[in-house]
Amino acid sequence: MREISSSIAFEIRNGETIPMKVARSTKLVVHGGAVWVTRSDDTDDYWLQPGHTLRLRRGERLWLSAEGSTHAKVAFSVPTRCDERALNWLARVGERLAARMRGGWRTV
Repeated sequence: MREISSSIAFEIRNGETIPMKVARSTKLVVHGGAVWVTRSDDTDDYWLQPGHTLRLRRGERLWLSAEGSTHAKVAFSVPTRCDERALNWLARVGERLAARMRGGWRTV
């Protein structure tokens, strides 16, 4: 069973069924052909057309299959965590301060 823990994209061939486990909450986006999605702990199945999205919960299992005349392409997008966003912001601020320091202080 393939585990999704980071942002990734791949293709599903016609008639192929891929079992998956979601390690981190993520968003599924469909490109190319349509995708049939079965989720654990959900009585509904989902028929997603290209451009459709589906939010996935950490720990759930999926079964994805492509049907129709074209292969389906799916992309999983894992959002960055709060602490990662904060560290990225601090790094950008530090780079700006360092650039100002190299340029010297200007007085008016």
